[in-house]
Amino acid sequence: MIPGVIQHTLGLSETQLVAVTQYHSGGKLGFPVAVGRMAVSGETLQAADERDVKGKAVYVLHTWKDALWDMGASRAESVPEPRDPRSDAEDAQDANGDGTSVSPSDAQNGAQSQSAGDATVSAQETQKNTAAALTPEDTSQHLRTALLQALSTTLRSSPPSTFPMPASTFWSAYVLPARPIEAAGADVKQSTFKSVKVFLKAAAKEGLIKLKDTKGGDVVVTGVFPQHPAVEEHRPVRTVQDVDAKAQKAEARERREREEEERRRGELHITELWKPIGSTLGWFASTGKDTSNLYTIADLKAAFDAYVAEKNLVNAQERQFVNVGEDAALAHAVARKNEEVEFMRREEVLARLREHMQSWYEIQVEGKDAVRKKGQLKPIQVAVKIRQGRKACTLVTGFEAYFLGAEDLADELRKLCASATSVSSVPGKPNEAEVMVQGKQIKAVADLLVAKGVPKKWIESADMTEKKK
Repeated sequence: MIPGVIQHTLGLSETQLVAVTQYHSGGKLGFPVAVGRMAVSGETLQAADERDVKGKAVYVLHTWKDALWDMGASRAESVPEPRDPRSDAEDAQDANGDGTSVSPSDAQNGAQSQSAGDATVSAQETQKNTAAALTPEDTSQHLRTALLQALSTTLRSSPPSTFPMPASTFWSAYVLPARPIEAAGADVKQSTFKSVKVFLKAAAKEGLIKLKDTKGGDVVVTGVFPQHPAVEEHRPVRTVQDVDAKAQKAEARERREREEEERRRGELHITELWKPIGSTLGWFASTGKDTSNLYTIADLKAAFDAYVAEKNLVNAQERQFVNVGEDAALAHAVARKNEEVEFMRREEVLARLREHMQSWYEIQVEGKDAVRKKGQLKPIQVAVKIRQGRKACTLVTGFEAYFLGAEDLADELRKLCASATSVSSVPGKPNEAEVMVQGKQIKAVADLLVAKGVPKKWIESADMTEKKK
């Protein structure tokens, strides 16, 4: 939960893969005990330092000693003792070989699928080759460019409460992600500075940042100067962070597409159909269509448009009107009892045709045979009414045609709404069931129905308890 977050890496984004560690007094950093994805952005966590913000901080995917842990060879091992991350910035460099400590981007790379893993290895090899090709002077210049990039972008908008900041955090969270993409593998050890501490002291001497020495020989960053002339003259470059952000967006887009595809697979595909009967049989025979077939709205419109064009029935003055009276078969198909029709709008003619035809519908779920039934499919009714005195309750009816069972629906609503439910027959319709759930639960019921594949178009809701204004 957000109130339990003591420290966090800056620049976190929603859905980013992160590691969760236990907080220890004295500034020591514990080893990861859980892995998950961010439920909120880093800005939300920063806002929680200034005001009361509640809710989930991380959606946990895997924890120490869970079922997945028990499948591993090291399941009997305990969590190592916490370490002190402030001992030296060089210690952080040795951990990953490029000057970084544990960072979200490292966790992100570690969680890629096997197909993406080859690309990650290839990218790492490219970074190593790039670093090897750079001279110490080139590497130093690229790292300075990274600092200027960070000062002109992410650090420019950082609040004063961001500082003081450990040198290792400043380096891994701001400088390294801002490296130019052509120098993605630039390592401070291969520069003329040789260490993060020396680099930062040079930057402080230039007036770009402000440092303070701490006990133990380390330094902390106490301030930055985004208005420095060198920062103002800096031209933006494409950075490692830009590439990572693009990759994360692509991953998020693919995840959404997969989720949408899964949702579509479970969705009911409902098609309204009509069959010629009675007064419409003559017109269908005139069009050359089979009167025993079932037709969709698109089929009817195509047949009607072709017929009007062939018979030249378009009104000369108002082309959106059709001269129905000029064609006996069409007039007989759309006219009501004792009605004489001269002309009519196209939309109304199609509506009249459907009105005089026999209604059918087809429901299909992926992987199953389509089910066709005669009659007009009615939407599921979700209504809030007053029952048992003054208590509001939500009633759900008309769900049987959508392959939903009353008892199963009531059981799921009981758990979802944490309210009592019951099943009874609809008054006057013994073959239809009514599910009742206590309270005003329209949204919860509608969300459950959609999750079960019922399109929103086929859900009608109404609150009968609202007073008319």
